[in-house]
Amino acid sequence: MAYIRKKRNKWAVRIKKKGYPVIYKSFFQKSDASKWAKQIESDMDRNIFEDYQNASNTTLKDILVKYRDEETPKKKGAQSELYRINRLINNKIALVSLLRLKSSHISTLKKELEGRAPQTIKHYIQLISVAWNTAKKEWGITLPAENPCSMVSMPKVNNRREYILTHKQYNNLINACSDYIKDFVVMLYETGARYSELAELQHSNVDLYNRKLTFVDTKNGDDRTIPINERALAILKRYRFGKTVFNIDYQKFYEHFCKARHSVELDYFHAHDLRACWCTNAILSGMSLPEVSALSGHKSWSMLRRYTRIKPEDLEEKVNKIVWIESK
Repeated sequence: MAYIRKKRNKWAVRIKKKGYPVIYKSFFQKSDASKWAKQIESDMDRNIFEDYQNASNTTLKDILVKYRDEETPKKKGAQSELYRINRLINNKIALVSLLRLKSSHISTLKKELEGRAPQTIKHYIQLISVAWNTAKKEWGITLPAENPCSMVSMPKVNNRREYILTHKQYNNLINACSDYIKDFVVMLYETGARYSELAELQHSNVDLYNRKLTFVDTKNGDDRTIPINERALAILKRYRFGKTVFNIDYQKFYEHFCKARHSVELDYFHAHDLRACWCTNAILSGMSLPEVSALSGHKSWSMLRRYTRIKPEDLEEKVNKIVWIESK
């Protein structure tokens, strides 16, 4: 049953029907109020009514903050996701209510992010999409069937980087590193480990006698045990105390590494590229793709391919050794 009455120069509508929440809305014109009330009652009679009151009263910022506080801490990439969410909630798009959020808002955000890496832009849009779906499926907020992010084309991502150090460049970089990060950088280069894997490595997971170490609960969720070479073994023998092998802070590492690479004119080179150097060196040394994948922790060739930068000149000698089968 709909009740319409004038209140503070507006026409207030109250709809109460068994099995549905009480619905309120105000209009400036009585004709608009009556039309809306009839439509809502008709939808209720046909069992197609959707209550969007929560959605209209909830902004994108509200669900992003809730997602940040409840879901993000559970993830391995919590730190980077926290940073992106905080950037989003300070953007004007965060003030838009969920009911008014359209693909045009997402497209505008996409344009504002132009200049950033395609994968970075994709991360921001996917965050909004995931928060939207979580609010709809788990938090009981009734939302339109179409996620506004699904109607926006994602930028084409090419994460392959072409930077790999020559032996001379690597030596120059190591010599430029401070004592605080030098051994850590060498270990990254000699093991192909991710920064987080090496930074969190504990002494209990290092077997010096058998020359092996184990990375626990890695990015893909698995443990990974790898053999180590003489250079890595020598470094590990020097770090015997504390819970973790390397007591290193990421921010300090980043500052020291940036200073070192700048001093040898390698500003384009990232610490994570050391992992790619290892993958490429391993393949050029004769390891098969399954062997490299087992040591690096890549789940598929498509992922491993991003980290291998084999150049034509690396294959010159092998090309000359190709055997051609003579026809009879």
